[in-house]
Amino acid sequence: MRTLAGLLDDAAVFPPGNAPLDQAVDAHVRHLRSAHAGLVGPLVLAAKDLGALEVVLGDRPGHSVDLTLTVPLPGLVPAIAAARAVRSVRLVGLEVALPDGATAAEALAALDAADLDADLTSYVEVPRDGRRADLFAALAGTRYRAKLRTGGVRADLYPDETELAAAVRSAVSLGVPFKATAGLHHAVRNTDPATGFEQHGFLNVLVATGCAQDGGDDTEVAKLLAERDGGRLAEQVRALEPSVRDAFCSFGTCSIDEPITELVDLGLLDPRYKKDLA
Repeated sequence: MRTLAGLLDDAAVFPPGNAPLDQAVDAHVRHLRSAHAGLVGPLVLAAKDLGALEVVLGDRPGHSVDLTLTVPLPGLVPAIAAARAVRSVRLVGLEVALPDGATAAEALAALDAADLDADLTSYVEVPRDGRRADLFAALAGTRYRAKLRTGGVRADLYPDETELAAAVRSAVSLGVPFKATAGLHHAVRNTDPATGFEQHGFLNVLVATGCAQDGGDDTEVAKLLAERDGGRLAEQVRALEPSVRDAFCSFGTCSIDEPITELVDLGLLDPRYKKDLA
């Protein structure tokens, strides 16, 4: 399904998966050699772990990876240089975190000054504070994209559906493509039985984005983010135009197997993809 192509950025080393880097690299390469390779995006890694990645790849001469690097804004330029120096790595993306207090204007000025190559897809994490509106406005009309945090290791790191709906609508209305990170552990909105956290579903975000593209208001978008009927969501996903992915680019997941399994179970992927995981 074209709507799902490249949707899953491989963030296996991040919480709550916390996969050891060598295992994460081996699994990533296996995914790229599988029937479901078309669903898998780049490996996501923190800039501080580049040295460890170089060691891992040095022990695996047959492995190569496309890499998205998460990096704080002040360390942007040296991190890019370090990533480009690692053999068997193609740096394809950046996810940039802003320091506390950094303004939207300062962030964009720093990114422009870094003179990023045209082949880098660059996301700026949008803070969940008073800077959000200014940053969305600053990103509009630029080459830079937004990164929305949709969860984490604490309940307060999960925006509710009203907050997330407003962020999605802002991005869509301003023409700012975005990715999501953290908390999207399942296809459908759910309550985590282990923690009690209210978790967004990645299919909910997908159909909510489509609704925003069609002119839906905050209430309509929030309603879709709160939807818990997987069958209903699957039907809505089938009806989406591929252009929805121009807005919602991908999401980071600490597991590739679990979203694929759930998509097969919802009838959105061929069962052979699930067999390929065994």
